[in-house]
Amino acid sequence: MESRPFEDLMVWVQGLLSPGTLVELLVLAACAGMAWVLSATLRRALDNTDARSILFGRSVIDGVLFPLLWLCLAAMVRLAVLQWTPAGAFRLALPVLAALVVIRVGAKVLHRVFSDTPLVRMLERSISWIAWLSMVLWVSGLLPVLRDELDGIQWKMGGAIVSLRGVIEGTMIAGAALILSLWVSAAIEARLLRNAQGGELSLRKALSNALRAALVLVALLVALSAVGFDLTALSVMGGAVGVGIGLGLQKLAANYVSGFVMLAERSVRIGDVVRVDGFEGRISDINARYSVVRAANGRESIVPNELFVTQRVENLSLTDPRVWQSAVVLVAYDSDPELVIRLLEESARRQSRVLADPPPQAALSAFGVDGLEFTLGWWTDDPQTGMLALRSDIHREVLSALRAHGVRLPPPQRAPEAVGQSS
Repeated sequence: MESRPFEDLMVWVQGLLSPGTLVELLVLAACAGMAWVLSATLRRALDNTDARSILFGRSVIDGVLFPLLWLCLAAMVRLAVLQWTPAGAFRLALPVLAALVVIRVGAKVLHRVFSDTPLVRMLERSISWIAWLSMVLWVSGLLPVLRDELDGIQWKMGGAIVSLRGVIEGTMIAGAALILSLWVSAAIEARLLRNAQGGELSLRKALSNALRAALVLVALLVALSAVGFDLTALSVMGGAVGVGIGLGLQKLAANYVSGFVMLAERSVRIGDVVRVDGFEGRISDINARYSVVRAANGRESIVPNELFVTQRVENLSLTDPRVWQSAVVLVAYDSDPELVIRLLEESARRQSRVLADPPPQAALSAFGVDGLEFTLGWWTDDPQTGMLALRSDIHREVLSALRAHGVRLPPPQRAPEAVGQSS
């Protein structure tokens, strides 16, 4: 039995050195060509050009579909035509293609569901190492021997006997179930969020998050059941988790619940301009635990969902996208008030972002210490473009108009004692 792996390896080597290897390589190349044609045809038929697509990726050969079709075609040829021949090239190609499919599935699903982080890259490398190591063990014939050795390493856990082989296989099954559930949830999310806007987008986002959580839970239960784990023991764990949530994880649980409440009630939606916790910006994403608010200057704030439910939130675009702004202008006392009001209103009307209805208005608001104070107010309906830029344009227009008509802007008047102190 100990020499069996090496005998299998010698059979593989003899098959690779046989005269029919060149024919096998040509057949494998033909299978690759057919897989490329089928992938390209399906890509055009589905009109899928998304670089994040799991099946197609950035190009035809970048996604999962190409190596999967190649593997299926090669396996069909191997079973239908070459099952009575040594077929050394095919016996090596099939494990390699299977490992490639596993790596592609893991990497594409992780990139589709999560952002590019060091943890995701570490998981990708782990999947690659496991897939290629399994392929090498399979090709060399050492896999059965290793499984027997791992099965012999056992220990008692409670009333059950646990082996190292069972732990490793259970971990791999759980990982495969999680990846498949994330793949299915990513496909459902892409379909739900397609062409969705406003409140409909928020509602579909809530549904996709709920489906993902349910699929992950089902995948874990199936994986635990497949490896022989007693699911009744989860009742004790569930009680412990409940105590933990009630004590130390209540904030985390509150954020998750608040996220589903926000998405279900649509009190705030993706695309709304809000002011929360002193930060103003546009909601670019609503996740289960937090929301992303992007300011007009490009800064992003990660806001826990609990703040949107328990604190006062100003929604600047929920019912009416129009926003009112004002500016205070100080001129000398010898200025003509009617002229100043006309110049201020004309300066605001020259800006394309200022609404004509209701029109901008200016008024003499106060008699200041240094001069006459005029307040200019205007409305705009695109606050997400940036309010500071519009205010700056109006200020410059006002300054140019006042200077052109000889309206003086008085310097600050200081008391005599203040002048003496400063000297």
